[in-house]
Amino acid sequence: MTTLLVAAAGERVHVAEHGAPDAPPVLVTSGLGGAWFDWRTVTALLGGEFRVTVLDRPSLGLSRPARAAPTLRRDADVLIALAERAGRPVTLVAHSMGAFSAEAAARLRPDLVSGVVLVDPSFEDERPGPFWRLAARAVPLTRPLGYAVAATGLPLLVGPAVRRAVLRLVSRTIPRVRAALVRAVYARPAVLGALAAEWLAYAPMAADLIELRERRPFPPVPLVVLTASDGEDSGTRRTWARRHERLAAMSPRGARRELPGSRHMVMYDRPEAVAAAVREVAR
Repeated sequence: MTTLLVAAAGERVHVAEHGAPDAPPVLVTSGLGGAWFDWRTVTALLGGEFRVTVLDRPSLGLSRPARAAPTLRRDADVLIALAERAGRPVTLVAHSMGAFSAEAAARLRPDLVSGVVLVDPSFEDERPGPFWRLAARAVPLTRPLGYAVAATGLPLLVGPAVRRAVLRLVSRTIPRVRAALVRAVYARPAVLGALAAEWLAYAPMAADLIELRERRPFPPVPLVVLTASDGEDSGTRRTWARRHERLAAMSPRGARRELPGSRHMVMYDRPEAVAAAVREVAR
């Protein structure tokens, strides 16, 4: 695996690349707070067949502090730039909140996308109330907040333990990641600020995507939506199944796959299902 910093849509982002340079390209983006090492098992499964690029969004992972605030257009433009860098249409893979920007990129530049895999994706079909637009105005405060929290030294002390505690809520499997690597990521002021900034930006990004759906069609490319079926009550599972059916219906070549035995971090619990979905849409 090769890791490097690349320029993309005015940002300097960290990417991890695995696989042969001339293999079909796969571009992966994480959800809120995710990092490239979350996908190591998936990339290992796909590396012999594809050239997999895993993105750390601006300020997250080992990417440089973002120049622009988190918005749907910023994150979609970063994906578009990386797809152009790949040199041919890519298979987009996106987890959770990352599905917003993946869908937007597919709608904005269908020529760059050959297929899409959405991994237990976020989905909203109602515009948020005015509170969330107002809350998003606090995003500029998140950067100094990140520096203030980092200055306490607590992220260095408790970062690995906090990460494990959070993952136990959303995953049955917690792969080992060196404590030093976790601290190198989650004790960074930029990352701490970005966690708050992206949480505040969630609803405005969802609203922007709803508006984009009205203006730009989803391309008729293969689309697989993976739904985690564990870790929620039956009513919540039915709600998300309906939402994910609607996402799959965006494409005439769309399908939804339910994954027993998996919680939200599907790339941990069912990496083979993610790899199978990539192979399915890339055929």
